Order: sequence, then structure tokens, then C-alpha cells
Amino acid sequence: MSLPDKFDPTKQKFRPTVDSALDRQIEDALAGISEDQLYGFDKTPAAITAGPRTGRVLSIGKEEVFVDFGGKSQGVVPIEQFEQVPAVGDEMEFHIERYDKREGILILSRKGAIATDVSWDNLEAGQILEATVTGVNKGGLELDVKSLRAFMPAGQVDVYHVPDLNQFIGQKITAEIIEVQRESRNLLLSRRNVLERERQAAREKLMLELAEGQIRRGTVRSVMDFGAFVDLGGIDGLVHVSELSFRRVRNAAEVVKVGDVLDVVVLKIDREAQKLSLSLKRARGNDPWLDAATRYTPMTPVTGRVTRVENFGAFIEVEEGIEGLLPVSEISYQRINHPTDRVKENDTLRLVVLSIDAAARRMSFSLKQAGPDPWKTVNEKYQTDSVVPGTVTRLAEFGAFVELEPGLEGLIHMSELSDGRFRAAKDVVKTGQTVHVRILQIDAEGRRISLSLKNATPPAAESTPAAPTGKPKKRPQLRGGLDY
Repeated sequence: MSLPDKFDPTKQKFRPTVDSALDRQIEDALAGISEDQLYGFDKTPAAITAGPRTGRVLSIGKEEVFVDFGGKSQGVVPIEQFEQVPAVGDEMEFHIERYDKREGILILSRKGAIATDVSWDNLEAGQILEATVTGVNKGGLELDVKSLRAFMPAGQVDVYHVPDLNQFIGQKITAEIIEVQRESRNLLLSRRNVLERERQAAREKLMLELAEGQIRRGTVRSVMDFGAFVDLGGIDGLVHVSELSFRRVRNAAEVVKVGDVLDVVVLKIDREAQKLSLSLKRARGNDPWLDAATRYTPMTPVTGRVTRVENFGAFIEVEEGIEGLLPVSEISYQRINHPTDRVKENDTLRLVVLSIDAAARRMSFSLKQAGPDPWKTVNEKYQTDSVVPGTVTRLAEFGAFVELEPGLEGLIHMSELSDGRFRAAKDVVKTGQTVHVRILQIDAEGRRISLSLKNATPPAAESTPAAPTGKPKKRPQLRGGLDY
């Protein structure tokens, strides 16, 4: 068996064999490398550089907090970046800004705190920066971050759509880095991410404070047909269209618009889904129907506005939140084809209350009973066989209706239209035509008058003597000196 090293019998020990070629290779490899570089003190440890890290508070000084990341990795962060001074042993997330090789320590910033040391070497996604808006283009905002150019897409400016970005020019805003492109020197920022975190914190705090029945102030963020969404400061609640006003509302846009600041009542809270039901009308006053029965007794005269017209009648609003129905049968004493023949939307009418059911939130009105009833005095004003003027209001297969005065209408039967031959009533009279008719029969209780065009010649006007022409004729003298 041979020995790996030669034995020197004079020194009674082994002498290592040195390969001079290997020595030269080692010396060449270490040439130009400092001791810091050899032991890695010139760079941040690879295990620490990859994004945000969770560290444990090691000690707390007057101005700085020391953090341990495990092993020999330690860092320092300004104490002013903490909202509350942490306790030794607390674990939290930090951002590594750079590595101080002279001190052999990591320079840190709190997650969410504004970074102060900004350069292309230490920028990372997730860092919070303060930037100044220098311009606007079609895609978003142009910004300056301590002489570094940055860009913020329009969708990252706010949590809500911003129609005019020019309002941000010259402002300093806090934003988060969403992408760093060092080679092309592109820096993309997001203000929306910062706002969403702030809203989340505000949302959690607000959820603990909210209670049903509270009155809160909020801002209208969006308006839909079915209601409006109101931001209470981190949480959006829905004001359903039925809770916008005590009066009938068909579209939320009739009552509110985006940007309105409102006081609303919290109706219902779903803490798991973080949803709120709100009411605008209840924050503005009591329900007007509560005492409506005492204020609107039957036959009380009222003034109302026509809100809409249907085939069966018209809806009348007498005050905000109180609306009732004017049936078509109560519009006029005479027959009408459609309510629009007498009333139009937004008309102001003088009416009387017929009935009210406050519990069911229903009320009915009468227009015709608000004035005198012409049928009560019909026998005093009109006599049988008298000839009177009237206006043809409508034609039917069996005859024509004629209005003698407002609310008083009679019928000319086909047999009483003419002695001559004709096929339909329109062959004799036209709607809107003024005619003279003879009264055949009056039924005040049944509210009916029978009329005729036959023998309805109007009374002849009294004749006046013709004016004399030329010389007056001499009257003949009768015997005895008497005139003829």
C-alpha cells in the first residue's frame, strides 16, 4: 500500500505535497475581491431581498425600532412610521428599502408607510410613495416621484370613475407601486390600492359603530332605476326607490343625483355580507300618513296636483307623501271617454275628499263634487218643450250627446235628429257644433235629459220697423178729422 505523501525520515513526520499550479488558480480567482465581497457584506442577503417580509420587533429606541428576520438578518425602521409604538416581540410586515453595508443592517419601512429613500435600485412593487401630478393624457396621470417619472392608469386613480382627471394636476398624492421596469425606467403607480385599504380599515371600524335606527351622513355614488347607493365613509348602502320619498317615485333620479350629500337612516345591517339598507325619507321627517285621517276627513276641500293619468282615473298629490285617486266617474257629471278629456298631468285641481284609509295609505277624491251640481236646479232652469242652445260633445250609434252647460248633458236620439233620411248621426251633426234643441223630457233623479232637433227653431228675434225712405206719405184723413 502506497502512502499519499512522501515520508521525510530526517524530520520524523509527513510533509504535504503542494501543487503550485493549483495555488496560482486560487490566487487568480480571488484577485480584486474584497473581504466584504468575499463574505457577502456588500449586498443584501438573497433570502431577504424578495419583496416584503415579516419580522419580529427586537428592541425599541427613541427614534428607531430594530427588527429581527431570523439568523443574522436584522433591520431598522423609523419609529415615526408606526401609528402606535409596538411592543418587543410583535410580528408585522416590513418593506426592505436597501442594505447599509457599512452598518451591516437592513433599512426598512413599515408596510403602508411612505418610502423616503427612492431610487431605481430599491424600488419594489407594494411600496408606498408620495408623487406629484405633472400632467394628464388619455390613459391617465403623469407623475413625478423625486425626479423619477411615473405613470398612473386612469382606472387606478380612484375607487370610483373620475370623469375629469385635470383636477389632480399639481396635487401631491399617495400611491402604491404596482410595477417597476428598471431597464425601460417605467414606474406604474396606483392611488386606488391605497384608497381601498383605507376604505377597508374605515369599513371595519364603521361596522362596529353602526346600529339600526342611526342617522348617518353619506354621499350618493351611483343612481339606478331601483334606488341609489350612498357611501357612508367606507361602506356603500342602498336606498331603495321606495325609501327615497313618502310620495310615489318611479325612478331614483327624480329625487337624488350623484354627488348629493344626504342624511339617511340605517334600516338594516348585514354584517357578514357588509350590506346596508338605508332610508332617506325617514331621515327627513315623520310619515305624513300617521295623522292624515284627522287632517283629511270626507268632504274636506283640498288642492292637489295631477301626478299621472290612467284609464280608470288620475292620481292626485295633495302634499309630499300623500297621494290619492280621482276616479273617472268623479271627474265630471257628464260622461267622458278618458280622464285626459278633462285633466292633464301637472294640472292643479280643486277637489273634495271622498274617503281615506290611512292604514292602507289610500285616499279618493272627487272633482265634480267640488263645485255646484247643475242637476239639482235643472227643473228650475229648463222646461219641457223649450228650445235652448247646446254643444255636441260626442256621437254614438243611437244618437248624439249635447251639453247644455258644464256638467249638464242630454241625448238626442236618432229618431229625433231629423225628419229626413240619414245613415248615422254624423250625417246630421258634428262634434263641437253649436245647435238649438228642444227639451222633450227631464229626469233630475236619473240625471237624464231627452232632446230633439225637430221643431227646434230658435225664437225669432223681435222685428224693428224699417227706416223711412224718401218723403213721408200723407196719411189719409177720415171723416171727423181722425187719422187712419
